[in-house]
Amino acid sequence: MLNIKILGTGCANCKNTQKLVEDVLAAKGLQAQVDKVEDIPSIMQYGIMRTPGVVIDGKVVHSGGIPSRSQVEGWLVG
Repeated sequence: MLNIKILGTGCANCKNTQKLVEDVLAAKGLQAQVDKVEDIPSIMQYGIMRTPGVVIDGKVVHSGGIPSRSQVEGWLVG
């Protein structure tokens, strides 16, 4: 099962990114552990300077702004 972390302090963009990831997972029938990481020291460990960030199985795939739906689909299918 995929492990996905949404990095961000709880701003609207972070919440929208989490919802987008969850919507794509549901649409594709995929299961994943989706965690929200809100504390700054933990976010900094990933080298993220701009949120929201997305980490899949320990690898940073996105930071800064809401990703497009097609980007998210590419991460989850690829």
